[in-house]
Amino acid sequence: MRKILILAVAAGVMFSTKIAQAQTDADNFYKSDAVRVEKVAFDNQYKMKVAGNLFLPKSRKEGEQYAAIVVGHPMGAVKEQSANLYATKMAERGFVTLAIDLPFWGGSEGQPRNAVSPDLYSEAFSAAVDYLGTRPFVNRERIGAIGICGSGSFAISAAKIDPRLKAIATISMYDMGTASRNGLKRVLSLEQRKQIQAEAAQQRYVEFEGGETRYTSGTPHEINEQSNPIEREFYEFYRTPRGEVTPEGVDPLTTTHPTLTSNVKFMNFYPFNDIESISPRPLLFITGEDAHSREFSEDAYRRAAEPKELYIVPGAGHVDLYDRIGLIPFDKLESFFQNDLKL
Repeated sequence: MRKILILAVAAGVMFSTKIAQAQTDADNFYKSDAVRVEKVAFDNQYKMKVAGNLFLPKSRKEGEQYAAIVVGHPMGAVKEQSANLYATKMAERGFVTLAIDLPFWGGSEGQPRNAVSPDLYSEAFSAAVDYLGTRPFVNRERIGAIGICGSGSFAISAAKIDPRLKAIATISMYDMGTASRNGLKRVLSLEQRKQIQAEAAQQRYVEFEGGETRYTSGTPHEINEQSNPIEREFYEFYRTPRGEVTPEGVDPLTTTHPTLTSNVKFMNFYPFNDIESISPRPLLFITGEDAHSREFSEDAYRRAAEPKELYIVPGAGHVDLYDRIGLIPFDKLESFFQNDLKL
């Protein structure tokens, strides 16, 4: 069994100190002179356009085939938030990478905007494999995936039924199913869950009859002394120049906010059921020591079959691993994919 590794960096940093550090080593909009970027679009299985950024190492040689990695963004985000950074960094290390927008978000098709569809989110990873596996410079037997936050659970869901995904790494993973059914640390009661479901069901009548769309959860647009640490953590990324992105034609007041009526669909999403069936393809779960989402990576690790690895980054919170290049273990990701995609 691969042992649980811990990256050797200082731990136990106070939240306020982390914010200050994030302002110095956060680099969500990182660009590289060693990488060429192309905007691409391709159909998923349901003939919906999926938008992506294709990252190609400038060292790539004509006629040779390379290992490739699909990169999925955090839930409610767009590819320009975290996914592009990971795709750029891995392309610097010799991989062909593809950062995608999930359906209903960013440049990808899907109406209404911000709708939740776990099946279509997972399908986007397989559609990206369709695209990459038909490029002459990609070895279709060497395609892996990186899923950040909610995309970690979507990548796992895809890999359970798509053996073309040969190696899967998750970063600060959220199990969007468990989070929606039970809440963090399973504090949501059954009665509270039913109340959410009832509210969403009644809202369907309103919107069916032409009423205004309601949105839910997501990142607050203001923080104050009552704001909890998780709200502050997401605000620092999504609502400041550190990571704020407003795709063309999108109301900034709806960014990161899924529709209320569709968000309950996550309650029927069980990405870790049968996760052991991915074996013998390897799984790498990367999470922060102080991440509020750590429970999901640990749960997936317990359930998964070998080969698997849980990699904990001391001193890191959930959002730290979106863009803090001093904490993100890119060397670990490189070695994982080099070994398991046999670069």
